[in-house]
Amino acid sequence: MTSTTRRATLGALAFTSAAALLAGCAAPGGEADGTVTLTVAIDAGLEKEARDNFDARVEAFEEANPDITVEAQEYTWTAPTFTTDLAGGTLPDVFPIPFTDGRGLIANEQIADISALVAELPYADQFNPNIAQAGQSDDGAQWAVPIAAYGQGLHYNRALFEEAGLDPDAPPATWEEVREAAKQIADATGQAGYATMTSGNTGGWILTTLVNAFGGRTENGDATAPTIDSDPAVAEVLQYLHDLRWSDNSMGSNFLYDWGTINQDFASGRIGMYVSGGGNYGNLLTQNALNPDDYGLTVLPLQGEDPGLLGGGTLAAVSPKASEAEQAAAVKWIDFYYLAKLADEDTVVETAELAASLDQPVGAPELPIFDQEQYEQYQAWIAPFVNVPVEQMAPYTDAIFDQPLIAEPRVATQDVYALLDTVVQAVLTDENADIDALLADVQAQAEALYEAAAE
Repeated sequence: MTSTTRRATLGALAFTSAAALLAGCAAPGGEADGTVTLTVAIDAGLEKEARDNFDARVEAFEEANPDITVEAQEYTWTAPTFTTDLAGGTLPDVFPIPFTDGRGLIANEQIADISALVAELPYADQFNPNIAQAGQSDDGAQWAVPIAAYGQGLHYNRALFEEAGLDPDAPPATWEEVREAAKQIADATGQAGYATMTSGNTGGWILTTLVNAFGGRTENGDATAPTIDSDPAVAEVLQYLHDLRWSDNSMGSNFLYDWGTINQDFASGRIGMYVSGGGNYGNLLTQNALNPDDYGLTVLPLQGEDPGLLGGGTLAAVSPKASEAEQAAAVKWIDFYYLAKLADEDTVVETAELAASLDQPVGAPELPIFDQEQYEQYQAWIAPFVNVPVEQMAPYTDAIFDQPLIAEPRVATQDVYALLDTVVQAVLTDENADIDALLADVQAQAEALYEAAAE
């Protein structure tokens, strides 16, 4: 939903082979003896194993860079507290920020310009341009480094497709085909042919996703005002959902899904299709006992004049108060801790091998940080350890590079999503809901949020 959402990953595991990538050298502007102390953000409340593995990676980094001492600092990004942390000097030197805030922080020079250092990385020219732009200034300089990304996908249940007489190897390619398949599934199986999230801000998140896929936006181009009641795609999507629910009876009976509960029902075979982040497979498998044979994933259909795929993710940024020496050390840390497990063969292989040994999914799709060539190289490296049904995800992975990425709205994102939750719920629970009136009301409330954010 939001790029700051925490999820269980293998990122904290110790991969000491990456130490061989780094050569120790004293950075100019450090302490008198040439050493640098670098504070780096770490998630609060890590389990002991995760913290132990983090510490092991720090040890490997310091061994390769004896002039750099790494100190971990528990830190959780929130936009309201960032300015206070910055002014108070309490930010770590390296910290995560969501895609939604990258360009604003860059424009205000609230993070360090590390673009010259990033340009020296061996894969600096291999970033997926749709992803990299979230951390770039207007002139294309890479001030912040993308370290994780997601793009929305259409998840579907292959078993329900087959039961309804649909071909699971040929998923819907248009929104009209989604509607037709949803009705066919509902009529044949009694399950929800299509379901959507509506609560905990996820209703607004998915509504915005569909608006983008229909060619619209919920925020204007310079992020100064919402366009909820003026962009016709917003009302068009709500009418589409209304017709699925009331004309086709294709959406089942649960209209209060959030991310966790919709995953549960999908994995249990109660939902034919739903929209969520393309990297959901790991959660569906490890947390919700999904049968891998039942899983299918494809890209969202795109239509309209300027459609795109809503995506998000996380950038690694450096404090603007960091010295030149600290900035140089910070980029080394970002390279070592975040990027090597995607771009260095030895580290990639070790990561995949360990994950497979722990029965964790290897090979599930994520929105690639790097370009297609590097992504294909990465896939070749992990191939011996892949344990997910990649052929059932091919409709997504084969087409994801062709879908233009649209960032989440930048202002009061979660607050506006919460407002839109109520609209989606109303449309799905009241057949006579006045869509135009609902949108006009939310527009007025959202405008007040934008005005407050500009003060």
